[in-house]
Amino acid sequence: MPDTPVNQKEYPQPSAQATGCGFPLMAFVGVFCLATGAALDMALGKWFLHDLSLFYFVRGAFVLGDIMLADRGFCSYAEIALMQKRGVDTVIRLHQRRKTDFRRGRILGLEDHLVTWSKPGQCSRGLRKKDYRQLPKTLLLREIRYRVSVKGFRTQEITLATTLLDSDLYSAEDLAELYFQRWDVELDFRHIKITMQMDVLRGKTPDIVRKEIWAHLLAYNLIRSVMWEAACTRNVPPQRISFKGTIQHVLSLRDLFVSNSPSGIHSPWRTLLNLVAYQKVPYRPERLEPRVKKRRPKSYPLMTKPRAQLKAAIGG
Repeated sequence: MPDTPVNQKEYPQPSAQATGCGFPLMAFVGVFCLATGAALDMALGKWFLHDLSLFYFVRGAFVLGDIMLADRGFCSYAEIALMQKRGVDTVIRLHQRRKTDFRRGRILGLEDHLVTWSKPGQCSRGLRKKDYRQLPKTLLLREIRYRVSVKGFRTQEITLATTLLDSDLYSAEDLAELYFQRWDVELDFRHIKITMQMDVLRGKTPDIVRKEIWAHLLAYNLIRSVMWEAACTRNVPPQRISFKGTIQHVLSLRDLFVSNSPSGIHSPWRTLLNLVAYQKVPYRPERLEPRVKKRRPKSYPLMTKPRAQLKAAIGG
């Protein structure tokens, strides 16, 4: 966001950045619907806050019967227990510091077992003492391990922890397929930050910055609602509809919606849904793209001193 004193005070830049040479940064954690891609809730905070610290503010987005699908940054005894207390199951990647031995516990299959986790001995940072006291002394969890092999890359082992204990209802293959879909949230964040150009904000005060973010999320959910209705009414998988293409069609037809009365928008609405459903993303399983940039950056040096000092040096 813009480098103003009030933005720096509310959302300070990294400490390693020289004064006057960086920009205020914000961290945010979101909860998304896997089926529709809609943003259900969002928490904003300073860039150095851990995801779990911000997750406290979005727990309410989960309701009875939901499944929380998350990466290993959220693999916490407390969060799994608190979600279970709300009637929410969890499928989460095991944190790298937590080791597992598939020779122990109740064996359900090859690298698939039930194991008991014990409550941490002390309350962790970011967890309220009230919540810590409510945690059960033990948790019965299921751990599974599977391997992902992609041509040209090293085979990767992934271990999951879940509260879905019934191996007959929830096979290890189904859980692995479900976790594979967790990557969709990364695409949702990319659409918000890159496709909708929210990676660089324009508000010069924290209040305006927050309004700018919520306005972006409102627009994002409106686009997702158009995509979902187009998918349902035209019998197209919602994951195959282009987010960028939907934005382009909405913008191209906006004059028709503005010029028509509320009773006369049915025709352009049907046209919009047909166009959106037709704009399908090609089926590209296991698509690989190198993370490189073709466009060359300008060969200017990085800013290492405040602008006023640099201008004074040039003038002198």
